[in-house]
Amino acid sequence: MVASVAGALYQTSSHKAARPGHFGHFMRFTSLVVELIRARPRLVVWLVVLLQAGLWLILPLLLYRSPPGDVATLLAFGREYQVGTDLGPPLASWLADIAFRAAGNHVFGVYLLAQICTVVTFLTFYQLARAIVGGQQAVLAVLLSLTVVAFSAPGAEFGPLVLARPLWALLLLHSWQLLGQNRRSAWFAWSIEAGLLLLTTSSAIGLLLLLAGFALATPRGRRTLKSLDPLFALLVIVVLALPYLIWLIRADALAMPSWPAISELGARAMQWGTLLAGLGLAMLGILVLVALNSAWFVRNAEEAPIIYRPPVDPLAREFVYFFAIVPALLGSLVGALFNLDRVVGGAGVALLMSGLAVIVATGDLVYLRRQRLLRSVWAAALVAPALAVIAIAFVQPWTGSNEVPTSMPASAIARFFGDSFERRTNQQLRAVTGDPQLASIIAMDKGRPHLLLDATPQRTPWLSVAKFNETGGVVVWRASDTSGAPPADIAQRFPGLVPEVPRAFDWLVNGRQPSLRVGWAIVRPKAP
Repeated sequence: MVASVAGALYQTSSHKAARPGHFGHFMRFTSLVVELIRARPRLVVWLVVLLQAGLWLILPLLLYRSPPGDVATLLAFGREYQVGTDLGPPLASWLADIAFRAAGNHVFGVYLLAQICTVVTFLTFYQLARAIVGGQQAVLAVLLSLTVVAFSAPGAEFGPLVLARPLWALLLLHSWQLLGQNRRSAWFAWSIEAGLLLLTTSSAIGLLLLLAGFALATPRGRRTLKSLDPLFALLVIVVLALPYLIWLIRADALAMPSWPAISELGARAMQWGTLLAGLGLAMLGILVLVALNSAWFVRNAEEAPIIYRPPVDPLAREFVYFFAIVPALLGSLVGALFNLDRVVGGAGVALLMSGLAVIVATGDLVYLRRQRLLRSVWAAALVAPALAVIAIAFVQPWTGSNEVPTSMPASAIARFFGDSFERRTNQQLRAVTGDPQLASIIAMDKGRPHLLLDATPQRTPWLSVAKFNETGGVVVWRASDTSGAPPADIAQRFPGLVPEVPRAFDWLVNGRQPSLRVGWAIVRPKAP
């Protein structure tokens, strides 16, 4: 889809004679997309951003039979509307549940919410880039940043990391309006966004400290902080985040994670290098495009179309470089230090400013060389993650032994166990427990049963094993044979469990994998 539209927009550059009678006098015509960037930069941004969002809205609907990542668990937690859980601040789970219900208990609402976050992120990013390098080069910054892998398939997995992206983009925009443009009216929006970010991700405090640190490090920033406006903004932030802060105190969850031992520092340094390499790999599209657009080995490089910009404010240059480099470096360092498998704040937040940093570093004149090749590589960078998702869905079941989690038939599983419980007990399914992955999927059924994580009941304080045995529900597990005997730990927590005949479900593509066999048992509600 992206490649075809990009092909329609781009026309190859050509040289034609101005008039037959003027031998040797030539007029150069630039491509349509360059003229669009110069004349209608906002239109180009809307087109490419909506194309990206549309691609990652349609693909999950066509290929994902089960929500990606932790979306099912997020919905199960969001259904309870807790002020805080071990998943972190509650805003992402609340919004996911609202979107799910608004779509008629269909995961389409969550996929749409994820893409709305993407659209808001890049439209805000364009506003920030336009304020720094002008509208024409701001389009180039957006085009480069769209090739970052973190904004493709991972953007379809709605959660705190995805919701944090538009909030971080808005915070950067209003921070620049405060520091670089002296717009005091931006304080109110800044405070709201900071409070919402605190309700979204546990990395918010570190991100806000980066903003405060940059402001304190610059003379204009210190002048901005001398007014009373920051105090009112702090008051708004505290009011927004106070319920979650109270929950943290009551849950005794304010403790710092343990520091690594001296003997572990070498392994953590290797992990830091791995995280940095992952960020570099996510930016591979930007690096390739920059290399192909260089002036090396290009004849008549001066004939390439030029995208101009006004001179960049020195503070703006520092602002862009700081927030393009420091969040990635510190986020990966903290992630490695505390043995996390990802960059703190997420790759989408850490790499958001990367495209703008490249444009700022390029200079006031950006030459667009090798336009046809640039067009092809840019389209390939956007389409490659989609092709990878398609290959995983249809090829991996035939070539690998690992399951494809998104190929699990979530709707069929939830419907079967919900209907089975209702037929056996003449009551709607109220709760589900057992295997966390299967139970989370069944919790998406039309009746929205409660989720109980029986192995770690402290994670689901709204329901206990004793309460589950009283109200009744379904216990599920992965069955290894046709007998359907429950695992020893489940049998111990639910003594007297009578297993039913296991139920087999087909994957999206079975390939060489056996069907998914689910063992299950019904805990009947006790009479009042």
